[in-house]
Amino acid sequence: MVLDAGAAYLAVRSRDARFDGRLYVGVTSTGVYCRPICRVRTPRRENCRFFRSAAEAEAERFRPCLKCRPEVAPGAPLAWSVMDASKTLALQAAALLDAIAHENDAAAPLAGIAARLGVSERHVRRIFVAEHGIAPLQYLQTRRLLLAKQLLTDSTLPVTQVAAASGFRSLRRFNAAFAERYRLAPSRLRREAKRAGDAEPHDSVALTLAFRPPLDVQGLLAFFAQRAIPGVEVVDPSSLAIRRSVRAGVLGPRACWIEARFVPERCQVRLCLAASLASRPGQALHAVRRWFDLDAAPDAIDTALHPLLPSTSAGTRIPGALDGFELAARAVLGQRVTVAGARTLAQRLVERFGAVTRAPWPDVARAFPAPERLVSARAQSIGELGILRVQVDALQALALAWPELDAIAGAPRGVEERARALIDALCRLRGVGAWTAHYIAMRWLGWNDAFPPGDVAVLKALGLEQGNAGVRGAEALSQAWRPWRAYAVLRLWNGAIPS
Repeated sequence: MVLDAGAAYLAVRSRDARFDGRLYVGVTSTGVYCRPICRVRTPRRENCRFFRSAAEAEAERFRPCLKCRPEVAPGAPLAWSVMDASKTLALQAAALLDAIAHENDAAAPLAGIAARLGVSERHVRRIFVAEHGIAPLQYLQTRRLLLAKQLLTDSTLPVTQVAAASGFRSLRRFNAAFAERYRLAPSRLRREAKRAGDAEPHDSVALTLAFRPPLDVQGLLAFFAQRAIPGVEVVDPSSLAIRRSVRAGVLGPRACWIEARFVPERCQVRLCLAASLASRPGQALHAVRRWFDLDAAPDAIDTALHPLLPSTSAGTRIPGALDGFELAARAVLGQRVTVAGARTLAQRLVERFGAVTRAPWPDVARAFPAPERLVSARAQSIGELGILRVQVDALQALALAWPELDAIAGAPRGVEERARALIDALCRLRGVGAWTAHYIAMRWLGWNDAFPPGDVAVLKALGLEQGNAGVRGAEALSQAWRPWRAYAVLRLWNGAIPS
């Protein structure tokens, strides 16, 4: 994609939030690059250079702005294309580099990425430069340094821990890379950030993420509140916050907790993470972005859907999940009962098989049971909770197949390819229907074109009868909503009336 400099400058001059995370402006007179929403005085046009990513700007020797903080910007919404194989490979390579940065993997990555994609290192490097404008290792270095900048600014983690959490093998290499790229010592950035920063809660890590407005915070929290499992997840609408436990093995080897608090007027989400996540904060940040669909492009979605499905709530997001197994198990429990009934069954499952966990709040006291725990449980013990035998069988089949399903979800492929492979695998499990499989793909993978077949609420909103004819009719109507069918489903669930 080639940026139109004239249009990009208009976006910067108007501080258009639609372009946040989709372009960056480097100012030649200062050597700094900013997000388009930066509140500093707009630079003169002749002093501006425009970039598609922070990595491109840093490759041209620009430093990140300390005011608008490019490291917290929402990610660019990537359109995966099966028509352009090189573009697809380049995007998949970037996603794998993101995962390496998030997971704090300090190993040299290019050979492994090439092997996973089934091509040569030379080919990966060539198509990556063609698509992203920089070499793969430059891209990875930028991601690591921006994560380090975020940790230095938001948290009180020691600089040595920041270096390790950002994927650097030694403090010396970290200090050298940071000073060379940003012309600023990490300790100096820490001192300047803490002069105006908020105090970090004891025994936790505070971080910030940004999103593109609008975002229907109340609608998103209401969705989670209706499905929250008591003891695991709590939604506080008055403070626009959600807090929950996360079982061991999802974000790290130990069970942990997360609190997210929305600040709509600043287009931010303030996070408070358990101290145990301090060694892998990038992974937690990535998971939260998917949880709340923070990288969505609401302008493009609304432009496509509003003429067909007018909605009174702008900024609908796909409510994701931190724990895919928890989401899938709860979806199975909900196949034959109401939302409230499924929540009750999930609560009983947690109380019987979930591990006790420690969190700062008494109403977050347990973690959802791990797949291995349900595999080893006697079917009779699960059935005693009021769960039907067909659901017990489906739960245990799901738990047994989870390593394979988790591998499919994390494969280096486009989201649609992964979603279709996951749906096929789920539908092969006894007791798991097509609606459940599509619902899991929608919420766990964030598949924007998911369309759970035969959804009762969707059929009712469209004025169609239940049955094969209604399902075919809904599928035909949904073609006009592609590739945003998941958002269309959410609008219909929320009462949108088709025009």
